[in-house]
Amino acid sequence: MADQPVIERFRAWMSERQLPLTPQRLAIAELLLNSPRHLSAEELIESLASNGLKVGTATVYRTIDVLLESGLLVERDRGEGFRRFEPQRELPHHEQLLCTVCGRVEEFRDAALERMTSRVAESHGFVRERHRLVIYGTCADCSRVADPAAAEARS
Repeated sequence: MADQPVIERFRAWMSERQLPLTPQRLAIAELLLNSPRHLSAEELIESLASNGLKVGTATVYRTIDVLLESGLLVERDRGEGFRRFEPQRELPHHEQLLCTVCGRVEEFRDAALERMTSRVAESHGFVRERHRLVIYGTCADCSRVADPAAAEARS
């Protein structure tokens, strides 16, 4: 099942459990599972509406719960007062760069960073189990829009 496109894995998961896969649920799943951003429920509803799909709030939250249960979606809390959701990618542990302007998330791995977190933990007598690093800033595209002259000088 892991080699299937994510939306097909969702279809199969729903079918195995004999759960109805309505057009609304499918639209919600496609948007969440293919988004380059970590969307909130409100952003999801706005995006659906901008695509001409009116979907009830209860349907959105129920579908999010189903996607979380399926393991295809992960909940993130950035301390904003609401939850965001990201597709569960089959990546090893990774860090994230988060654009505070457009919300784009870029995932990366860095072996030196992994070694450093282990050294820091060990130096404090701590046995590291896991960590999470999110670097907040402005992506290259948003930087160019905000200050084209400065972006050109950096190139």
